[in-house]
Amino acid sequence: MSEETKQEEVKEVKEEESKKEVATPAKFKDLVEKIEAMSVIELNELVKFLEEKFGVSASAMMVAGGGAAAGAGEEEKDSFNVELTSAGGQKVQVIKAIKEALGLGLKDAKDLTDAAPSILKEGMKKEEAEKLKVAIEAAGGTVTLK
Repeated sequence: MSEETKQEEVKEVKEEESKKEVATPAKFKDLVEKIEAMSVIELNELVKFLEEKFGVSASAMMVAGGGAAAGAGEEEKDSFNVELTSAGGQKVQVIKAIKEALGLGLKDAKDLTDAAPSILKEGMKKEEAEKLKVAIEAAGGTVTLK
């Protein structure tokens, strides 16, 4: 099966899923309304809090779901290079996110951001690479996993 055919099938499945209406149970209605009103950054903070509070990882669930849609015949990569494609409009926030996530100094994080596109870290496990990607994208940057 060609790559284009796979992408078309994934697109069709996503379109079908987006058309489905999900009935919200009455006991969760207030909670769902509050979550819908949150910004992306607030949602990211909520997810981090819930992960710490209950000792779970939301990224493992996302990785499992995304891996199945990618294609059954492909071999799973076990190491990824994280590349900052663009710093976006909120460059300072991206610098802070890189500094915090990679444990770098302010100057090193700024240099990586200014040099975009640049490799932030090589040979990361998929789960760690996804977490880094989410953190930087929440700050406004664009990241590619290679």
